[in-house]
Amino acid sequence: MPQMKLSDVSVRSLPLPEKGQVTHWDAGLPGFGVRVSQGGTKTFIVIHGPTRKRYTIGRYGPITLKQARDEAKRLQAGLTLGVVENTISLTFNDAKELFLEACRTKNRPRTVYDYNRHLKRHFPFGRTRMSDITRADIQRRLNGLKDTPSERHHAYVTAKIFFNWAIQEELIASNPMGTMKSPSKLISRERFLSEDELKEVLRNAQTHPWPFGPIMQLLILTGQRRGEIGSLRWKWIDEKDQTITLPAEFTKNRQSHRFPYGDLAATLLKTLPRTSDYVFPARIEQATHFNGWGKCKARFDRALDGVGHYTLHDLRRTFSSNLAMLGAPIHVTEKLLNHKSGTISGVAAVYNRHSYLNEMREAIVEHDQFLGTLLDDRTSVA
Repeated sequence: MPQMKLSDVSVRSLPLPEKGQVTHWDAGLPGFGVRVSQGGTKTFIVIHGPTRKRYTIGRYGPITLKQARDEAKRLQAGLTLGVVENTISLTFNDAKELFLEACRTKNRPRTVYDYNRHLKRHFPFGRTRMSDITRADIQRRLNGLKDTPSERHHAYVTAKIFFNWAIQEELIASNPMGTMKSPSKLISRERFLSEDELKEVLRNAQTHPWPFGPIMQLLILTGQRRGEIGSLRWKWIDEKDQTITLPAEFTKNRQSHRFPYGDLAATLLKTLPRTSDYVFPARIEQATHFNGWGKCKARFDRALDGVGHYTLHDLRRTFSSNLAMLGAPIHVTEKLLNHKSGTISGVAAVYNRHSYLNEMREAIVEHDQFLGTLLDDRTSVA
């Protein structure tokens, strides 16, 4: 383990690890160190006692090296006297930042984004100490989401993961969620758009402003997940071969996904502005991708006529259903959707390395023709 005499100068200049986290231990105070993460965060920790229990003191910046060292000495003295309870209590905001930092080393960007959104929106505990958050506090927040059962379920799952992590990191002595059960059981959705509904959504997408109009068109044309289209980069698109390759770290099943797109999508892509590495950059910060799903969809849906409530994932289900109607083999549809478990899985997946690119292309051509007929030959998609 790296060991050095920690000083303000040395802590500020500690190198960032290529991945994960590295702890640098203080040569002057055994058991005291600073943990440096790949994202640049530096966190003081202390280990002491017969069980070698680890305690998180806090982040460098808000806490100085001297404050952290003094707290480590105080805690070690308390432990020597038999005090086993962790008397250090971070605020909810500080713990949340540490949690998200740890998630960035092992989770997909979309997962980290969702964790941050749920914790920030539904559990605004701010500067409340972690040890002061009660089961009633969390239950009250979840009860406020009773009219949106899906969102309430996802908020519950995120909070459960967060507080379990806090227990593992010994930031809290007990989990306020304990044996709290999920407030709602999600039922598998079966919604897909009828031809009339699909036509109305696609017609609206043709005239709706950039970026959400083109995003909606690509969701319908390709059947891909919203996060994959929203974070799409120009370098992933082979315009000559008309294929898109999503790197493994950006897909749900962590497998690289190469799929073809048809002439309708090709025509659409040629009309899009190229102001960033992202096909759909964020409105304010060009260095990141589009993420305004809720407000943009609500604005988009106000212009629809005769379309019942639907989610963006229902467009993916509609894409799959229409391919089945057009006679596409199920394994080809699963390849297009990048489903990890399906007709080609297990041992068959190990030995079957055929890309099915030509078969996928044929299915996309059929799908384009279906949409063209649906809209009328006089109307183009782009």
